[in-house]
Amino acid sequence: MTDQAYTLSHPSHRATSVVFASPHSGRAYPERFMRATCLSEAQVRSSEDAFVDDLFAAAVDHGAPLLAARAPRAFLDLNRGADELDPAVIGGLVRGAHNPRIASGLGVIPRVVSNGRPIYRGKIGLAEAHDRIRDHWRPYHDRLQALMDGSVNIFGEAILIDCHSMPHEALESVGPRGGTRPDVVLGDRFGASAAPEIVDRVEAAFAQAGFKVARNMPFAGAYICQHYGRPARHRHAVQVEIDRALYMNEATIRASADYDAIKATLNTVIGQLADIGRPADMPMAAE
Repeated sequence: MTDQAYTLSHPSHRATSVVFASPHSGRAYPERFMRATCLSEAQVRSSEDAFVDDLFAAAVDHGAPLLAARAPRAFLDLNRGADELDPAVIGGLVRGAHNPRIASGLGVIPRVVSNGRPIYRGKIGLAEAHDRIRDHWRPYHDRLQALMDGSVNIFGEAILIDCHSMPHEALESVGPRGGTRPDVVLGDRFGASAAPEIVDRVEAAFAQAGFKVARNMPFAGAYICQHYGRPARHRHAVQVEIDRALYMNEATIRASADYDAIKATLNTVIGQLADIGRPADMPMAAE
């Protein structure tokens, strides 16, 4: 199923309460947006979670749906609340209470990409910002909410695996200087967005596949985990950040020679993640 805001891949048979979603892998850059930005194509794509939707495409083979955004993150950030509007980039707004994400230029309509590079020469209109939210943010989140509700209705619980990638340089501050850096960072908002036993199993799936795993540093999860993670209501959300250097050249935004091997390894991980939400009496999906 393809909408202007997202692509939804359904399994032939829904076999697990787990939902996979990729909110930052969108690469449908509107021509009007590209004319408005002062960045090169490579620069504007630097905030994109390139290839993440493809890396997790095997979700459907394991009985789980995969929701992938089409709008790119530099155009609209789906991991922000619809009210996280930045008056420094949107005209006609009155500055509100301090919000660190907005202050850093990373509101729902981002002002900057990686390394703080401004996206626009000036401001965009408030009407345009509202159009982006109406046409892209709301359809994506309406569909994600429906998937989570559907999981609860069928299985009695919903487990969201919120799929992301992270710049390799973001890991430089993790751990002691010269020490081992994680390949994967799991975010559960320090225990607020998912039950510990679920996060333990997510971590084990990656660790058993040979990935070095950390939790909540430097990424603990943002709006999506905050909004959809309600463990007391049997709704869990875990953000997964994968080091881009494992599978791509970050400068050229091209898959590296290791891409196919990483994707194959992730296929095994995805199967184990799907098993977390698979009823005991339901057979595993065919490999």
